[in-house]
Amino acid sequence: MLLRAAKRDEKPRYPDVWSRLSQGERVKEELERELAPVVERLFGYYLLKVGALSSELTLATSPIKHKFNFSANISESTQLCGKSNQLPIQNNSVDVFVVLAELDFAQDPHQIVREIDRSITSNGHVVIAGFNPFSLAGIMKYLPINRNNLLHQGRFFTAARVKDWLQLLDFEVIQQEQVIYSSLFMRKRLGEHSRIMRWCKRYCPWFSSMYIIVARKREIPLSPIKQKWHLKPKFNNAPATASMSNTQSSRSNKN
Repeated sequence: MLLRAAKRDEKPRYPDVWSRLSQGERVKEELERELAPVVERLFGYYLLKVGALSSELTLATSPIKHKFNFSANISESTQLCGKSNQLPIQNNSVDVFVVLAELDFAQDPHQIVREIDRSITSNGHVVIAGFNPFSLAGIMKYLPINRNNLLHQGRFFTAARVKDWLQLLDFEVIQQEQVIYSSLFMRKRLGEHSRIMRWCKRYCPWFSSMYIIVARKREIPLSPIKQKWHLKPKFNNAPATASMSNTQSSRSNKN
Protein backbone atom coordinates (compact mmCIF):
# COMPACT_ATOMS: atom_id res chain seq x y z
CA MET A 1 0.00 0.00 0.00
CA LEU A 2 1.37 3.37 -1.04
CA LEU A 3 1.53 5.97 1.69
CA ARG A 4 0.73 9.56 0.95
CA ALA A 5 3.43 12.09 1.68
CA ALA A 6 3.14 13.48 5.18
CA LYS A 7 3.94 17.04 4.11
CA ARG A 8 1.11 19.03 2.58
CA ASP A 9 1.42 21.67 -0.12
CA GLU A 10 -1.26 23.81 1.50
CA LYS A 11 -1.74 24.63 5.15
CA PRO A 12 -4.90 22.93 6.52
CA ARG A 13 -7.57 24.66 8.56
CA TYR A 14 -6.57 24.29 12.18
CA PRO A 15 -9.03 23.91 15.10
CA ASP A 16 -7.88 26.36 17.76
CA VAL A 17 -10.33 24.96 20.38
CA TRP A 18 -11.86 21.53 20.95
CA SER A 19 -15.38 22.95 20.63
CA ARG A 20 -14.79 23.55 16.91
CA LEU A 21 -14.63 19.79 16.38
CA SER A 22 -17.68 17.56 16.37
CA GLN A 23 -17.97 16.10 19.89
CA GLY A 24 -14.78 17.99 20.67
CA GLU A 25 -15.63 18.63 24.32
CA ARG A 26 -16.33 14.95 24.82
CA VAL A 27 -13.00 14.03 23.20
CA LYS A 28 -11.21 16.50 25.47
CA GLU A 29 -12.81 14.98 28.59
CA GLU A 30 -11.94 11.46 27.48
CA LEU A 31 -8.32 12.37 26.76
CA GLU A 32 -7.95 14.06 30.15
CA ARG A 33 -9.26 10.92 31.84
CA GLU A 34 -6.99 8.59 29.86
CA LEU A 35 -3.90 10.78 30.25
CA ALA A 36 -4.27 11.23 34.01
CA PRO A 37 -2.48 7.95 34.96
CA VAL A 38 0.04 8.40 32.11
CA VAL A 39 1.40 11.83 33.06
CA GLU A 40 1.30 10.87 36.74
CA ARG A 41 4.28 8.57 36.11
CA LEU A 42 6.36 11.09 34.12
CA PHE A 43 8.82 13.24 36.04
CA GLY A 44 11.11 16.14 35.27
CA TYR A 45 11.43 19.91 35.48
CA TYR A 46 9.58 21.11 32.37
CA LEU A 47 6.47 19.91 30.52
CA LEU A 48 5.43 21.51 27.23
CA LYS A 49 1.97 21.13 25.71
CA VAL A 50 2.35 21.69 21.97
CA GLY A 51 -0.58 23.18 20.08
CA ALA A 52 -3.84 24.89 20.97
CA LEU A 53 -5.71 21.61 21.54
CA SER A 54 -2.97 20.27 23.84
CA SER A 55 -2.94 23.54 25.78
CA GLU A 56 -6.60 23.18 26.76
CA LEU A 57 -5.92 20.10 28.89
CA THR A 58 -5.07 20.72 32.53
CA LEU A 59 -3.10 17.52 33.29
CA ALA A 60 -3.64 18.06 37.01
CA THR A 61 -2.12 14.70 37.98
CA SER A 62 1.30 15.53 36.54
CA PRO A 63 3.98 15.98 39.26
CA ILE A 64 5.93 18.39 37.05
CA LYS A 65 5.58 21.91 38.42
CA HIS A 66 6.66 23.88 35.37
CA LYS A 67 4.02 23.32 32.67
CA PHE A 68 3.89 25.57 29.64
CA ASN A 69 1.33 25.97 26.86
CA PHE A 70 2.76 26.52 23.40
CA SER A 71 0.50 27.60 20.55
CA ALA A 72 0.46 29.73 17.42
CA ASN A 73 -2.70 31.45 18.68
CA ILE A 74 -2.43 34.19 21.28
CA SER A 75 -4.86 33.55 24.15
CA GLU A 76 -5.06 33.76 27.92
CA SER A 77 -3.82 30.20 28.34
CA THR A 78 -0.92 30.57 25.87
CA GLN A 79 2.42 31.16 27.58
CA LEU A 80 4.67 30.61 24.59
CA CYS A 81 3.66 31.68 21.10
CA GLY A 82 5.14 30.34 17.88
CA LYS A 83 5.03 27.60 15.27
CA SER A 84 5.13 23.97 16.35
CA ASN A 85 7.57 23.16 13.53
CA GLN A 86 9.96 25.87 14.80
CA LEU A 87 10.00 25.52 18.58
CA PRO A 88 11.77 28.46 20.29
CA ILE A 89 13.23 26.01 22.80
CA GLN A 90 16.85 25.22 23.63
CA ASN A 91 18.30 21.83 22.81
CA ASN A 92 17.81 19.11 25.44
CA SER A 93 15.70 21.31 27.71
CA VAL A 94 12.17 19.79 27.94
CA ASP A 95 11.46 16.60 29.90
CA VAL A 96 7.92 15.83 28.68
CA PHE A 97 6.09 16.83 25.49
CA VAL A 98 2.31 16.47 25.15
CA VAL A 99 1.13 16.60 21.51
CA LEU A 100 -2.60 16.04 21.01
CA ALA A 101 -3.95 15.94 17.43
CA GLU A 102 -1.20 18.37 16.41
CA LEU A 103 0.32 16.04 13.82
CA ASP A 104 -3.05 15.40 12.16
CA PHE A 105 -3.57 19.10 11.37
CA ALA A 106 0.05 20.01 10.65
CA GLN A 107 1.39 20.95 7.24
CA ASP A 108 4.69 19.17 7.97
CA PRO A 109 4.32 16.67 10.86
CA HIS A 110 7.83 15.30 10.28
CA GLN A 111 9.34 18.65 11.18
CA ILE A 112 7.36 18.79 14.42
CA VAL A 113 8.71 15.40 15.47
CA ARG A 114 12.24 16.50 14.57
CA GLU A 115 11.84 19.66 16.68
CA ILE A 116 10.68 17.56 19.61
CA ASP A 117 13.68 15.29 19.18
CA ARG A 118 15.97 18.31 19.23
CA SER A 119 14.43 19.87 22.32
CA ILE A 120 13.78 16.82 24.49
CA THR A 121 16.16 15.72 27.24
CA SER A 122 17.87 12.34 27.37
CA ASN A 123 15.35 9.76 28.58
CA GLY A 124 12.60 12.37 28.23
CA HIS A 125 9.07 11.38 27.20
CA VAL A 126 6.66 12.42 24.48
CA VAL A 127 2.89 11.74 24.61
CA ILE A 128 1.11 11.83 21.25
CA ALA A 129 -2.61 11.46 20.57
CA GLY A 130 -3.96 11.09 17.05
CA PHE A 131 -7.01 10.04 15.06
CA ASN A 132 -7.22 6.45 13.85
CA PRO A 133 -7.88 6.11 10.08
CA PHE A 134 -9.17 2.53 10.56
CA SER A 135 -12.00 3.65 12.84
CA LEU A 136 -15.57 4.52 11.93
CA ALA A 137 -14.54 8.18 12.11
CA GLY A 138 -11.70 7.49 9.69
CA ILE A 139 -14.12 5.96 7.20
CA MET A 140 -16.72 8.71 7.52
CA LYS A 141 -14.01 11.30 6.93
CA TYR A 142 -14.09 10.35 3.24
CA LEU A 143 -17.88 10.51 2.97
CA PRO A 144 -19.83 13.70 2.13
CA ILE A 145 -21.13 13.99 5.68
CA ASN A 146 -21.00 17.22 7.67
CA ARG A 147 -18.44 18.78 5.35
CA ASN A 148 -18.07 21.82 7.60
CA ASN A 149 -16.58 19.66 10.31
CA LEU A 150 -12.86 20.43 10.69
CA LEU A 151 -12.16 16.72 11.12
CA HIS A 152 -12.25 16.53 7.33
CA GLN A 153 -9.05 18.61 7.37
CA GLY A 154 -7.21 16.06 9.54
CA ARG A 155 -4.77 13.55 8.07
CA PHE A 156 -5.55 10.60 10.38
CA PHE A 157 -2.09 8.99 10.45
CA THR A 158 -1.93 5.40 11.63
CA ALA A 159 -0.34 4.66 14.99
CA ALA A 160 2.19 2.39 13.24
CA ARG A 161 3.33 5.24 11.00
CA VAL A 162 3.78 7.65 13.91
CA LYS A 163 5.74 5.01 15.81
CA ASP A 164 8.03 4.56 12.79
CA TRP A 165 8.79 8.29 12.82
CA LEU A 166 9.65 8.09 16.51
CA GLN A 167 11.79 4.97 16.25
CA LEU A 168 13.83 6.49 13.42
CA LEU A 169 14.81 9.22 15.88
CA ASP A 170 15.81 6.71 18.60
CA PHE A 171 12.57 6.90 20.58
CA GLU A 172 11.39 3.77 22.35
CA VAL A 173 7.61 3.28 22.33
CA ILE A 174 6.68 2.12 25.82
CA GLN A 175 2.88 2.36 25.76
CA GLN A 176 -0.07 2.58 23.38
CA GLU A 177 -3.72 2.99 24.32
CA GLN A 178 -6.84 2.92 22.14
CA VAL A 179 -9.46 5.45 23.26
CA ILE A 180 -12.89 6.80 22.21
CA TYR A 181 -15.27 4.63 20.19
CA SER A 182 -17.50 6.94 18.20
CA SER A 183 -17.98 8.18 14.64
CA LEU A 184 -17.15 11.73 15.86
CA PHE A 185 -18.89 13.16 12.78
CA MET A 186 -22.39 12.62 14.15
CA ARG A 187 -23.99 14.63 16.89
CA LYS A 188 -25.10 11.55 18.80
CA ARG A 189 -22.55 10.56 21.41
CA LEU A 190 -22.13 7.17 23.02
CA GLY A 191 -22.04 6.91 26.78
CA GLU A 192 -18.83 5.70 28.40
CA HIS A 193 -20.59 2.69 29.94
CA SER A 194 -22.93 1.87 27.07
CA ARG A 195 -23.12 -1.69 25.74
CA ILE A 196 -21.68 -0.74 22.37
CA MET A 197 -18.76 1.05 24.04
CA ARG A 198 -17.95 -1.89 26.30
CA TRP A 199 -18.24 -4.34 23.40
CA CYS A 200 -15.87 -2.29 21.22
CA LYS A 201 -13.28 -1.96 23.97
CA ARG A 202 -13.32 -5.70 24.57
CA TYR A 203 -13.54 -7.21 21.09
CA CYS A 204 -12.23 -4.60 18.63
CA PRO A 205 -9.95 -2.17 20.46
CA TRP A 206 -7.92 -1.36 17.33
CA PHE A 207 -10.95 0.31 15.73
CA SER A 208 -11.02 3.11 18.28
CA SER A 209 -11.39 6.67 17.02
CA MET A 210 -8.14 7.82 18.67
CA TYR A 211 -4.92 6.39 20.06
CA ILE A 212 -2.36 7.53 22.59
CA ILE A 213 1.37 6.77 22.16
CA VAL A 214 3.94 7.24 24.91
CA ALA A 215 7.61 7.10 23.86
CA ARG A 216 10.92 7.70 25.62
CA LYS A 217 14.04 9.23 24.14
CA ARG A 218 16.75 6.60 24.40
CA GLU A 219 20.17 7.64 25.61
CA ILE A 220 22.93 5.80 23.77
CA PRO A 221 26.11 5.85 25.90
CA LEU A 222 29.38 6.51 24.12
CA SER A 223 31.58 3.78 25.57
CA PRO A 224 35.27 3.95 24.57
CA ILE A 225 36.60 0.94 22.73
CA LYS A 226 39.28 -0.71 24.82
CA GLN A 227 42.46 -1.86 23.13
CA LYS A 228 42.82 -5.61 22.95
CA TRP A 229 45.90 -6.88 24.75
CA HIS A 230 47.77 -9.74 23.13
CA LEU A 231 49.82 -12.16 25.22
CA LYS A 232 53.47 -12.25 24.29
CA PRO A 233 55.00 -15.70 23.71
CA LYS A 234 57.32 -16.93 26.44
CA PHE A 235 60.97 -17.46 25.40
CA ASN A 236 63.80 -19.25 27.20
CA ASN A 237 65.95 -16.72 29.03
CA ALA A 238 69.08 -18.87 28.66
CA PRO A 239 71.57 -17.82 25.95
CA ALA A 240 71.39 -19.67 22.69
CA THR A 241 75.02 -20.86 22.94
CA ALA A 242 74.41 -22.39 26.34
CA SER A 243 71.39 -24.29 25.15
CA MET A 244 73.30 -25.61 22.09
CA SER A 245 76.21 -26.83 24.25
CA ASN A 246 73.81 -28.61 26.60
CA THR A 247 72.27 -30.36 23.63
CA GLN A 248 75.66 -31.53 22.26
CA SER A 249 76.76 -32.82 25.66
CA SER A 250 73.58 -34.84 26.07
CA ARG A 251 74.15 -36.42 22.65
CA SER A 252 77.79 -37.33 23.48
CA ASN A 253 76.74 -39.00 26.72
CA LYS A 254 74.28 -41.17 24.87
CA ASN A 255 77.00 -42.31 22.47
